[in-house]
Amino acid sequence: MKFKRVLLKLSGEALMGDRQYGIDPKRLADYAAEIKKIVDKGVEVAIVIGGGNIFRGLAGASNGMDRVQGDHMGMLATVINGLALQGALEDSGMQTRLLTAIKMEEIAEPFIKRRAVRHLEKGRVVIFGAGTGNPYFTTDTAAVLRAVEIQADVILKGTRVDGVYTADPEKDKNAVKFDEITFKDVMKKGLKIMDMTAFTLSEENKLPIIIFDMNKEDNLNKIISGENIGTLVDI
Repeated sequence: MKFKRVLLKLSGEALMGDRQYGIDPKRLADYAAEIKKIVDKGVEVAIVIGGGNIFRGLAGASNGMDRVQGDHMGMLATVINGLALQGALEDSGMQTRLLTAIKMEEIAEPFIKRRAVRHLEKGRVVIFGAGTGNPYFTTDTAAVLRAVEIQADVILKGTRVDGVYTADPEKDKNAVKFDEITFKDVMKKGLKIMDMTAFTLSEENKLPIIIFDMNKEDNLNKIISGENIGTLVDI
């Protein structure tokens, strides 16, 4: 087994499936099944999920809404997604805990680093909601921050493309995929993987990132087994 403790980053849009917005129960069930495969192997799994399928603070700001207000709405959207994912994971037989950066004690535990680590050690899947709890920070930044705090071995960024390319593979047929690339080369080539705050935090803490296609069956399991799936970004 290549990794003992991982942080899985999922976008809110990933939960939409084929819908225009909201949450697709089938996609949730598929993700739960993939996560269960690695939990059953003894991998400690933490998850950060975005909220873009429900509300995106930046989009609200561009339509004249106060940015701080919009970002707080986005944080609440991540908690809705976290609750949905928690339900799907528990339906699949896993034990979970939802921890939030904003206190909402009736539905989730507040984020406390030691508590999060203890849950992981007990084999529970830990979902981190409400981003960092601060406006102007993305859920990518929240994912790296939480991964550093819980001392995860790697960040697994699940997307709908199977890695990092020289150009957008959905727009450019000649785009070439990288199997491995350094943080410095990503910067040099101006490739878009995460926002700069998240990316820099990951580089400073020597925390590798694997970008992979979460929608392809067994990809997550193969990564844990040591197969070269997606693109590895490392020092």
